[in-house]
Amino acid sequence: FCLFSYFFFFFFLFLFLFSFFFFFFNDTATTEIYTLSLHDALPILILLIWLAWFVETTLHLDFAVYGIFPRKLSGLRGILFAPFIHSGFKHLFDNTIPLFTLLAAIFYFYRDLAFRILLLTWLMVGLWVWVAGREAYHIGASGLVYGFASFLFFSGIFRRHIPLLAISMLVVFLYGSMVWGLFPIVPEISYESHMLGAIAGVMLAFHYRKFGPQRPVYTWEEEEEEDPGKESNIELQ
Repeated sequence: FCLFSYFFFFFFLFLFLFSFFFFFFNDTATTEIYTLSLHDALPILILLIWLAWFVETTLHLDFAVYGIFPRKLSGLRGILFAPFIHSGFKHLFDNTIPLFTLLAAIFYFYRDLAFRILLLTWLMVGLWVWVAGREAYHIGASGLVYGFASFLFFSGIFRRHIPLLAISMLVVFLYGSMVWGLFPIVPEISYESHMLGAIAGVMLAFHYRKFGPQRPVYTWEEEEEEDPGKESNIELQ
């Protein structure tokens, strides 16, 4: 079992790093690649999360030890594995449904940024939890859920684009109650993952505010911008 787990660790690590460097540094990736990824990568990710829970439950294993254990060297592997590990069916169901919904929205509305947002959120949340989390195993994909919800909400605000603002309002309507998960109310819940995920979403939304879909500039706005310049020229003469 030890050799089996290490094989999958290095396999997923290679796949993760390859995807990160390819999609982060390759600006020439075609629309066809992103379309294929939308149809294939998202269901595969959800399937892998469910498969991990099924294997753990069926074989009576404990994958929690592969979660993030802050400031412990072996806990670094949890940065890669933690989103795949869940404590039970309810935990799994509560995470994968919003994960699928929010990530599908990101792939649809922010097609050119989707993989960067996915991979950077994954890395940022995992590393930050490893640095700042409580000394316990942190598992689950809820940090990603908070990161994606935060990105969608603040990205619409930063861009001031009406369709994207509508998505922001929809996120609030569907997942507004998630705000309570940012506070240390239930000791068993990793509020650190939630809070750091939300912060990562805000930072990525701000950083990429000038990339991807933008608010269109209408003709009347362009005319308003030109008028003050004309008046100032007349005054100078």
